Amino acid sequence: MAQLHPFDGTCPICGDIMLVSRMSCGHCGSALEGAFTLGGRPDALPSRRSGPLGQRPDRADIEARFGRLARLDAAQLEFVEAFLRCRGIIKNVEDMLGISYPTVKARLATVLEAMGFSTEEGQPAAEHRRQRREILADLAAGRITTEEAHQQLARAQATSGDEMLE
Repeated sequence: MAQLHPFDGTCPICGDIMLVSRMSCGHCGSALEGAFTLGGRPDALPSRRSGPLGQRPDRADIEARFGRLARLDAAQLEFVEAFLRCRGIIKNVEDMLGISYPTVKARLATVLEAMGFSTEEGQPAAEHRRQRREILADLAAGRITTEEAHQQLARAQATSGDEMLE
């Protein structure tokens, strides 16, 4: 029996929508040749595609279908798949791919950048994290009250927000 390969309807080389032109039965060996869409339904091709069959979709069409993942190369997609299968647990990604922690972090940063995200986006500044830890440590040690901790955290947050706007 022939080896089966997954098929999502797009060309792995150029990203164009592929047309299935030959199908065969693995059981009896019969074959059909012609023009087939995924699932045998004419509406199975992406509706965002315009123009006659065989017209190469532009980059916007591809990104509309696959989102920011369309920006990734094959190696980056393989990493994303492993990362998702491991549910983002870096130790498991290390084990699955046989790479070190710094390599996992570097590949993740590369994927985020390729997708158009800043690797620092959404992360508080180091100084802000340090301030929060100090405030919470003071609270835990009883050096300040809950109300004082709340006020200090609010001030630290406001200062951090101002720095992010600059």
